[in-house]
Amino acid sequence: GGAVVYDGVETRLLDGNLVNFIVRTSGAATEDDTLAYAECAAAQYTLIRGFGFARQIRTTVKAEGAGLVADAVYTISPDLPRGSRTIDAEVTVASCGISGIPTV
Repeated sequence: GGAVVYDGVETRLLDGNLVNFIVRTSGAATEDDTLAYAECAAAQYTLIRGFGFARQIRTTVKAEGAGLVADAVYTISPDLPRGSRTIDAEVTVASCGISGIPTV
Protein backbone atom coordinates (compact mmCIF):
# COMPACT_ATOMS: atom_id res chain seq x y z
CA GLY A 1 0.00 0.00 0.00
CA GLY A 2 1.13 3.51 0.73
CA ALA A 3 0.71 6.66 -1.28
CA VAL A 4 1.62 7.42 -4.84
CA VAL A 5 4.28 10.13 -4.96
CA TYR A 6 4.37 12.39 -8.04
CA ASP A 7 7.94 13.54 -8.43
CA GLY A 8 7.66 16.10 -11.21
CA VAL A 9 7.45 16.69 -14.92
CA GLU A 10 10.05 17.76 -17.46
CA THR A 11 8.69 19.13 -20.72
CA ARG A 12 10.68 19.43 -23.93
CA LEU A 13 9.37 20.85 -27.18
CA LEU A 14 10.77 18.55 -29.87
CA ASP A 15 9.42 20.22 -32.97
CA GLY A 16 6.46 22.50 -33.63
CA ASN A 17 3.59 20.74 -31.88
CA LEU A 18 5.49 17.60 -30.90
CA VAL A 19 6.18 17.56 -27.16
CA ASN A 20 8.12 15.17 -24.93
CA PHE A 21 7.12 14.73 -21.29
CA ILE A 22 9.30 12.95 -18.75
CA VAL A 23 7.41 12.24 -15.53
CA ARG A 24 8.60 10.49 -12.40
CA THR A 25 6.66 8.69 -9.70
CA SER A 26 7.63 6.77 -6.58
CA GLY A 27 6.06 5.39 -3.42
CA ALA A 28 3.25 2.99 -4.28
CA ALA A 29 3.05 4.18 -7.90
CA THR A 30 2.22 1.61 -10.57
CA GLU A 31 2.81 1.79 -14.30
CA ASP A 32 -0.81 2.93 -14.72
CA ASP A 33 -0.30 5.77 -12.22
CA THR A 34 2.78 6.88 -14.12
CA LEU A 35 1.00 6.78 -17.49
CA ALA A 36 -1.90 8.78 -16.04
CA TYR A 37 0.54 11.38 -14.68
CA ALA A 38 2.11 11.76 -18.14
CA GLU A 39 -1.33 12.22 -19.68
CA CYS A 40 -2.27 14.83 -17.07
CA ALA A 41 0.95 16.73 -17.77
CA ALA A 42 0.30 16.58 -21.51
CA ALA A 43 -3.25 17.84 -21.08
CA GLN A 44 -2.16 20.76 -18.90
CA TYR A 45 0.61 21.74 -21.30
CA THR A 46 -1.88 21.62 -24.19
CA LEU A 47 -4.14 24.10 -22.37
CA ILE A 48 -1.19 26.34 -21.46
CA ARG A 49 -0.30 26.55 -25.14
CA GLY A 50 -3.90 27.51 -25.92
CA PHE A 51 -4.77 24.27 -27.69
CA GLY A 52 -7.62 21.86 -27.04
CA PHE A 53 -6.38 18.39 -27.90
CA ALA A 54 -3.40 16.10 -27.61
CA ARG A 55 -2.63 12.78 -29.21
CA GLN A 56 -0.30 10.21 -27.74
CA ILE A 57 2.44 9.15 -30.13
CA ARG A 58 4.26 6.82 -27.76
CA THR A 59 4.86 6.33 -24.05
CA THR A 60 7.36 4.06 -22.37
CA VAL A 61 7.60 3.40 -18.64
CA LYS A 62 10.67 2.00 -16.93
CA ALA A 63 11.91 1.53 -13.40
CA GLU A 64 14.50 4.05 -12.28
CA GLY A 65 15.94 4.05 -8.79
CA ALA A 66 13.12 3.66 -6.27
CA GLY A 67 10.44 4.76 -8.72
CA LEU A 68 9.16 4.78 -12.26
CA VAL A 69 9.77 7.15 -15.13
CA ALA A 70 7.50 7.61 -18.13
CA ASP A 71 8.84 9.04 -21.38
CA ALA A 72 5.84 10.25 -23.38
CA VAL A 73 5.54 12.00 -26.72
CA TYR A 74 2.37 13.81 -27.70
CA THR A 75 1.29 16.09 -30.50
CA ILE A 76 -0.89 19.02 -29.50
CA SER A 77 -3.45 20.67 -31.74
CA PRO A 78 -6.31 23.17 -31.74
CA ASP A 79 -8.70 20.69 -33.35
CA LEU A 80 -9.44 17.06 -32.64
CA PRO A 81 -6.68 15.12 -34.40
CA ARG A 82 -7.37 12.06 -36.49
CA GLY A 83 -6.65 8.66 -35.06
CA SER A 84 -7.04 7.04 -31.71
CA ARG A 85 -5.37 7.86 -28.39
CA THR A 86 -6.54 11.46 -28.46
CA ILE A 87 -7.34 13.38 -25.32
CA ASP A 88 -9.58 16.38 -24.78
CA ALA A 89 -7.26 18.56 -22.71
CA GLU A 90 -9.91 20.39 -20.70
CA VAL A 91 -11.80 17.22 -19.76
CA THR A 92 -8.56 15.41 -18.91
CA VAL A 93 -7.22 18.20 -16.68
CA ALA A 94 -10.53 18.28 -14.80
CA SER A 95 -10.50 14.52 -14.23
CA CYS A 96 -6.85 14.64 -13.12
CA GLY A 97 -7.88 17.20 -10.51
CA ILE A 98 -10.68 14.95 -9.28
CA SER A 99 -8.28 11.98 -9.13
CA GLY A 100 -5.69 14.03 -7.23
CA ILE A 101 -3.05 13.73 -9.95
CA PRO A 102 -0.96 16.87 -10.36
CA THR A 103 -0.66 18.30 -13.85
CA VAL A 104 2.68 20.04 -13.41
